[in-house]
Amino acid sequence: MTRFMLILVYICLAAAGTTTISAADENFDVRHHLSTVSRISGEQHRHWSVFLLCTCLTNLSLLNKLKKYGVVKDITSNSFVPSKIPEHCTPIHLNLVARHGTRAPTKKKMREFDALASRLEVLLHEAKELKQSSNKIPSWFWGWKSPWKGKLTGGELICEGEDDLYHLGIRIRDMFPELFDEDYRPDIYPIKATQVPRASASAVAFGMGLFSGKGNLGPGRHRAFAVISESRASDRVLRFHDCCQNYKSFRRSQEPAVDKLKEPVLDEISTALVQRYGLNFTRKDTSSLWLLCKQEASLLEIYDQACGLFSPSEVALLEWTDDLEIFILKGYGNSLNYRMGVPLLQDVIESMEQAIKAKEEGYVPGSYEKARLRFAHAETLLPFSCLLGLFLEGSEFDRIQREEPLQLPPKPPQKRNWKGSIVAPFAGNNVLVLYSCPDNNSSKYFVHVQHNEHPVPMPGCKNSDLCPFDVFKQQIAAPHLKHDYNALCNVNVEQSENRQASSRISKLLSWLFNCKNVDAQAHHFEL
Repeated sequence: MTRFMLILVYICLAAAGTTTISAADENFDVRHHLSTVSRISGEQHRHWSVFLLCTCLTNLSLLNKLKKYGVVKDITSNSFVPSKIPEHCTPIHLNLVARHGTRAPTKKKMREFDALASRLEVLLHEAKELKQSSNKIPSWFWGWKSPWKGKLTGGELICEGEDDLYHLGIRIRDMFPELFDEDYRPDIYPIKATQVPRASASAVAFGMGLFSGKGNLGPGRHRAFAVISESRASDRVLRFHDCCQNYKSFRRSQEPAVDKLKEPVLDEISTALVQRYGLNFTRKDTSSLWLLCKQEASLLEIYDQACGLFSPSEVALLEWTDDLEIFILKGYGNSLNYRMGVPLLQDVIESMEQAIKAKEEGYVPGSYEKARLRFAHAETLLPFSCLLGLFLEGSEFDRIQREEPLQLPPKPPQKRNWKGSIVAPFAGNNVLVLYSCPDNNSSKYFVHVQHNEHPVPMPGCKNSDLCPFDVFKQQIAAPHLKHDYNALCNVNVEQSENRQASSRISKLLSWLFNCKNVDAQAHHFEL
């Protein structure tokens, strides 16, 4: 037994040492720079397993435990210290908003890769015609074909994505056993997903992990559970961006300007690639190769082909252009981007109020909801994070409360909080846990916020991750909830439609009136 314990201690120390080295390691890891194509699994899963093992053997602080999980250093500044949940506090409800897991490239991206293959053939042919030396040309260019060539479907959840959500379900259950100690019922643990297959498949994978060992199906003792989806056309809670006509118009109008912002970086890197490899790369070629790099690294674990074309500083710049795009079109770049998420925020607040009511009125166990679990997209998670005021610096929270525009994320090598790889990676998530703290003098209920399973500061609550519910409701939620979704999203559209309808009616009346005049004139002439 003593020998076994020594082996366990050795494993823990080795894991802790590895984490410390990676935290201080200056080597560039492209996996941390893939914007929203990044994954939060892999190393984190292994660190979590070690964390569960080492918790029994060591007496580390909460922060040190979380650091073993892998990415806490990237989510918050080094000065942030997570709150210690008081021992007399117990979790009574959990809200989860998660992005789907790792997915295959969409059909549009697969077409771009096929076009890139053809383009590489042209570039290689040009090099031959000019009798250029092939020494500088990457060997993988010759005969390269898209790994997804001939694939008929796109955008679906892949095996790695299933694994992302399955293990997330297990970790959430292990972190909050008090909330998941009941037998499953859809009114206690409602699971909701958008109608898009990768989101609903993610919900299923999560549920399989969450309820594993609690049923009678198969050797894993799984159990059946329900996943509820609203129609795409009317899902204002999870696909509010699809139902918001004003947002669609805004996005269409801004996309050309975003492309213009990217052009100087793409041009600069294209020039460097031409000099480095002797091929006549265009801005479009560079963009497609960067897209290939992200897909290869995230989905195929290939780091020495497309990603190998770029230097670390070039990857950082390309990542920044992606982060600019999501900031402007999906994040703090415009208040409509996140204010259209008020139905989701309202749903979260209402679930907390119902949990407080159940606690105050002493509902019997099994008669009230304990967790509300939602699975959607980056277009859902990003605005929701903005509604919470996450990833802001200094006075930026006050500025968004006043609906003032924020400055764009600073260009590398300057540091920034807004990074797509952190804000909305595959399987990215926000967890809001409602705690009951009956012995607290100032407030009985607190909201604890985690992003990607790590405590994260909320500027609206004095940069704490633990916020009194009343403060959370008044300081963070209320300024957004004063807005009406229909007024934000569809009023101008409806006014335009009303004007068009009115114009059509006027034309019809005019036509009818003119017809009567013609008839009257005809009768007059006949007389």
